[in-house]
Amino acid sequence: MRRARLSPEERRAQLIALGVAALAEHPLGELNIEILAADAGVSRALLFHYFGSRQGFQREVVRTAGDSMLQATEPDPGLAPLPRLTDTLRRTVGFVRAHAGTFSSLVRGPASGDPQIRAVVEQARLLQTERVVSLFRELGAEPSPRLLIGLRGWLAFTEQALVDAAIGEQLTDDQLVDLLQDSLHGIAERLEPAASRVLFGA
Repeated sequence: MRRARLSPEERRAQLIALGVAALAEHPLGELNIEILAADAGVSRALLFHYFGSRQGFQREVVRTAGDSMLQATEPDPGLAPLPRLTDTLRRTVGFVRAHAGTFSSLVRGPASGDPQIRAVVEQARLLQTERVVSLFRELGAEPSPRLLIGLRGWLAFTEQALVDAAIGEQLTDDQLVDLLQDSLHGIAERLEPAASRVLFGA
């Protein structure tokens, strides 16, 4: 049976989808371009035509996988700030449970030698940090530079905790959410008590 003829945009999207699916089983640097091209029914040369290079393909795979996670964990504006934080953390844990290999590959994306891939991952991290910052701002507390640095450190801790605990399943979902939220509370309380109180209470 002949494969359906796809438009360039459809073929490009198909190749990216195959790459994202492969992240579940393989680190970014081990994605096999030849196998992915064969699975799509195209030549290696055509894949490079669409993406320019192996690194160009990897960038789009990382960008798409990261966007999927950000969309799945989009904060619910209908919730008050603290319940919104809890809900977002719960959905983040759920996403990682369901896409363990993909998440592990994503957070290790900066190990790539390609600065543009590192920039894609870093941009997603900045957005995740901004989601937390916005909770404080919504309540009238502008985080200080000290707290902003602390929030970035908390995000790094969160990524490692998710890899260790969510993927390894040593903790239940509720235990992991509590760990992440309590650690954020502790950092905020230590670095900026007034801001901590507006979000977490006394």
